[in-house]
Amino acid sequence: MPTPLITNDAIILGIFLVLLTFIFQTSQSSHPFWQQLYSYIPSLLLCYIFPAAMNSLGIISGEQSSLYKVSTNYLLPAALVLLTSTADLRAIARLGQKALITFLSGTVGIIAGAPIAFALVMWLLPGFREQAIAHEYWKGLVTISGSWIGGSSSQLALKEIYGCSEELFAIILVVDAVVSTSWTACLIYGAAYRDKIDAWLHADTSSIEEVRLRILAYKEEPDRPANLVDLSTILALGFGGGALAHALAYGFSTSLQPYKTALATYGLDPFTSNFLWVVILSTSLGIGLSFTRLRKLEKLGTTDLATLFVYFLIMTIGMRLDLSNLGGNLGLFLVAVIWMLIHVIFMLTTARLIRAPYFFVAVGSQANIGGVSTAPAVASVFHPALAPVGVLLAVLSHVLGTYGGLITAWLMRLTTQ
Repeated sequence: MPTPLITNDAIILGIFLVLLTFIFQTSQSSHPFWQQLYSYIPSLLLCYIFPAAMNSLGIISGEQSSLYKVSTNYLLPAALVLLTSTADLRAIARLGQKALITFLSGTVGIIAGAPIAFALVMWLLPGFREQAIAHEYWKGLVTISGSWIGGSSSQLALKEIYGCSEELFAIILVVDAVVSTSWTACLIYGAAYRDKIDAWLHADTSSIEEVRLRILAYKEEPDRPANLVDLSTILALGFGGGALAHALAYGFSTSLQPYKTALATYGLDPFTSNFLWVVILSTSLGIGLSFTRLRKLEKLGTTDLATLFVYFLIMTIGMRLDLSNLGGNLGLFLVAVIWMLIHVIFMLTTARLIRAPYFFVAVGSQANIGGVSTAPAVASVFHPALAPVGVLLAVLSHVLGTYGGLITAWLMRLTTQ
C-alpha cells in the first residue's frame, strides 16, 4: 500500500475542521452562487466527497488513520445523546392529533415501503435480485430509512450496525440526496396549490390556525451566550451518556452471544452486536434526559455541537472511500423512487381519512425525509409563525430514527431470503 502524503492524524483533523467551517459558512451564505450550488449538492454530500477525493488522490489514507474509529466510538454516541435530549415531547403532543397522526403515517410509510419497493424492483428488474443479494444492497438501503426517519446520526448508526461498505454507502448517499431533494421541491411547489389540495383532502384547516395562534402566544425565554460551565455540562452530558451506553452495552451484547445462532434464524442476530446496544442505549438515555431540566441546554448550543460531531463523522467515513471504484446503480434509484411514492400514498390516504390539511402532509413528510434543516423551511412557506411545527416534528423524527431503522432492516433482510 503506497504511503499517503499526510499521515499525521492531527494534521488531518485540522484540515477536516477547516473544510467543515468552509462548508458551513458557504451553505449559509446569501450569495446566489452558493445558494444555487447547495440547492443541487447538499452540504452533507460535500462533507463526504471532499475527504473521499483526498483519499482517492493519495493525500490521506482512511485505512491508516484512527479518526474513523475515534469518531464512531466517541462522537456518534455523544451526538445521539445530545440530539435526543433536546426533544420537547410534551410540546410535540400539544400539536394535536391530526399533525401527529399524519406525521406518523409518513414514518410507517417509510418502514413498510422499504421491503415493498425492494421486493418489487427485484421482481421487475432482470438480474437485480441476484445483484442485490450478492452485494447485500439491503445494508445500504436501510441507511436511507435511518436518514429519512432520523437524520444523519441514525443513518450513520445503521451503517455501522449492519456493516454497509463505503462503496455502497457512497452510491446510497447520492440516491438519498437526489430523491429526497426532488421530493422537497415537490412539497414546496404544492404549497402554491394548497387550497385545491385541501379541497381534495376535505381538510379542516381550522387546526392550522389553532397551532399558529398557540405558537404566536408562546413566549420563549431569551437566549444567552454559553459560558464555561454550560459548555462543560453539554460535553459531560454527551460523552458521559456515551460512556454509560458503552458500559451497559457490553453486558447486553455478551449475554446474548450464546443465542446468536438462534437469533439469526429470525434476522435478529445484530442484537448480539456491542455497537448496536451502544446506539440503542445512547438514544434511549437521551430521550429519558429530555424529560429533565437538561433539555434546556438546547438554548446553549447542544444541537449545534451534536451536528458538528455528526458532520465530522461523515468526513471520516468519506476518507475511507476510493472514488475510482464508484459506480451508479439504476436499480437502487428505482427502489428509492418507489419507496418515496409509497410514503406519499400513506400520508395522503391518512390525511384524507382524518381530513388533515396539506400543511400537515408537507411538514410531516419533510420532518421525516429532510429533518430539522428543511422541515422548518417548508413550514415557513405556509406561514413564518408555523416554522416551529417543522422543528418539533423533525425532533420527533430524530427520536424515532434508530428504532424505525432497526425494524426496516429486519423487514428488508427478509425480502432477500
